Amino acid sequence: MTNPSVSEGQTPKQRLLVVDDDAALLDELKLLLQMSGYDVVTAANGRDALDLAARLHPDLIILDVRMPPPDGRQVLRHLRHEKNNWTPVILLTVVGTPAERALSLHEGADDYLNKPFDRVELLARVEAVLRRAQHSRPPLGSFRRLISGELILDRQARQVSLGGIALALTPRSLHVLEYLMLHPQEIITRERLLEQVWGWAQSIEVEARVVDNLVARLRKEIKDDARQPHYIQTVTSQGYCFIADVEGQP
Repeated sequence: MTNPSVSEGQTPKQRLLVVDDDAALLDELKLLLQMSGYDVVTAANGRDALDLAARLHPDLIILDVRMPPPDGRQVLRHLRHEKNNWTPVILLTVVGTPAERALSLHEGADDYLNKPFDRVELLARVEAVLRRAQHSRPPLGSFRRLISGELILDRQARQVSLGGIALALTPRSLHVLEYLMLHPQEIITRERLLEQVWGWAQSIEVEARVVDNLVARLRKEIKDDARQPHYIQTVTSQGYCFIADVEGQP
């Protein structure tokens, strides 16, 4: 979509639609994202969000889950299943249980953040989702199987195979692998993995060393050499990155 505010020869700004019924937070996020170089439009409810998504074709939607009906999940389901609209969506949630997070991705969200969230983390997620977004294809989280070369993760059966051979991964190892594969080419911090795998309430008590040990065990299980990684690369002082390409299959 052509942005009329962009002069000829300039690169058009990426347009974000931010949806939240908290007026103060909405204003804060709008200013933050505008200062980061985005063209930002806002909506305070799900109905306006659906109207703006249809008319303005944003590059990404930041969508609060807990709003009066239609809430964020209803808006997401309407976009994905009624309109076949695969504009990238980041959900803002309050109750970040593993079950809720899994449901968010299954319903077609590209990513999610648990409130309250760090503003720098939001910007990082926005950049990462925009970088890997392909409007013509559903997000990886909507697929049953994640495939990277000979490595296959069946998210529904909770099974992993390598070269056609089933691997006996622990539930947490599988969860870490799944999260990394759902966010390829993105640096995932140890703190973020702690939140996703051990849960927000426990993350304070669990040391980052536990994550390193789990990733080391996972690498061994998928035959990935940390010195010359094919799948999981250590990013010094930051975390881990799934460096191989990932595709989804139903």
